[in-house]
Amino acid sequence: MSLELNGILKKVSSLYNRYGIRSITMDDVARELCISKKTLYQFVSDKEDLVEKVLMHEISNRPPLDNEKKSRNAIEDLFEVHSMINRVIRETNPSKEYDLQKYYPEINKKIVDIKRDITMRAMMYNIKKGKKEGLYRRELNETIISKMYLLRMNQIVMDDAEAIKEYTSSKFILEMFIYHIRGMATQKGIEFLDNNIDKLMHE
Repeated sequence: MSLELNGILKKVSSLYNRYGIRSITMDDVARELCISKKTLYQFVSDKEDLVEKVLMHEISNRPPLDNEKKSRNAIEDLFEVHSMINRVIRETNPSKEYDLQKYYPEINKKIVDIKRDITMRAMMYNIKKGKKEGLYRRELNETIISKMYLLRMNQIVMDDAEAIKEYTSSKFILEMFIYHIRGMATQKGIEFLDNNIDKLMHE
């Protein structure tokens, strides 16, 4: 993918996140980029192709959910994930998700499947790491817990617009993460969480 195309996709991603997908026409994109539609069509075949390329670009440029540091334990890793999710939510217009589901169902399914796979692998890795550190209970079933987490996250994005506003607030996401951690934690894990919660919330 050329640097020029990366720049186009980054700009269009910003437009979709501000205004949604349906309202942004190819004319709007060309005008915003100060290029002709003919030039734009050298990079994408049509709007559907553009939408898919933009969304794939967003996924490939997000920090990996299992971006661990040796200096961090599993609980600290999850709070880093929490911070990343909050950043993504702040930058995304709920109408973008609605437009994607309604007008581009095939692309939406592809993106959902990719995100589900990324999240499943990251959560399972985190649970295994927490077990080794003695922070999570050893009897936890990584697959079941990871799927439960996915179900909660998927329900949020499938609700109506008003519910999404409530469910994606920083306070709601934080409480969900704390609930998730406490459900997995050993006494050692709970003590670490309680003793470091203020620091973890503000890092």
